[in-house]
Amino acid sequence: MITLRRPEAGPAVPAEPTPHGRRANAIRVEHLDAYYGTHRAIGGVTFDVAAGTVTAIIGPSGCGKSTLVRCINRMHEVTPGAYARGSVFVGDVDVYSPYADPVAVRSIVGMVFQKPNPFPMMSVYENVAAGPRLRGWRLSRREMDDLVERNLLRAALWDEVKDKLHRSGAALSGGQQQRLCIARALATGPSVLLMDEPCSALDPIATYRIEELMRELSREVTIVIVTHNMQQASRVSEFTAFLLAGEDGVGRLVEFGTTEELFTTPKDERTEAYITGRFG
Repeated sequence: MITLRRPEAGPAVPAEPTPHGRRANAIRVEHLDAYYGTHRAIGGVTFDVAAGTVTAIIGPSGCGKSTLVRCINRMHEVTPGAYARGSVFVGDVDVYSPYADPVAVRSIVGMVFQKPNPFPMMSVYENVAAGPRLRGWRLSRREMDDLVERNLLRAALWDEVKDKLHRSGAALSGGQQQRLCIARALATGPSVLLMDEPCSALDPIATYRIEELMRELSREVTIVIVTHNMQQASRVSEFTAFLLAGEDGVGRLVEFGTTEELFTTPKDERTEAYITGRFG
């Protein structure tokens, strides 16, 4: 069971813009700390993610980017000894409420990892169907066929695999495998899709396909992407968060804003130094 708790600041999350033209928040992170045992990996992170947008998280290695996105759908705590403090609202749902079910949280906040990871013993069809089946959805064969086709279409993969549905997902190319993982994540109907370096293992052509797909999917799903690639962040995102670890090794949010403003007129000199390559 997930209880609903409305954040003190910010409305519930409709898909459309507010009457004033500003999109409501799909995600609100409030005073988030994340730990691995006694080590604090990120500290005091607060920011909002607007619904129906792509938000990039950038920063040097070790600043807590992946930890931050894993906290949004409670994947962080899967690591032994890892835990988080603070609040993360997805719409009205505080995913760190004591009544929140992590499995239910992950059904509304999908995740795509750095390395494509289709289930190797499953076919293309079974990979997409896996999430609904694990969640106990009672669908007829025709309904499941429609769900698989619809999400392969959404992942721009259907035309390439419609005659290979019963072959192993692991037999696809790297770029196709990553799009299969996106289709698998979309199959449970998430409102948010987290992507942790989804193109780092792909060639330029496959990277271009994934970037085009992100832009298309952001019309219906809010996307948060971790990337080391400054050009990629500038191409695909509307908002950018810059994280940096201090001498204590704790990652903190240095700056958050529209991607255009952050890359052209950053407010913090550390942001400018990073995006211009003077460190990192």
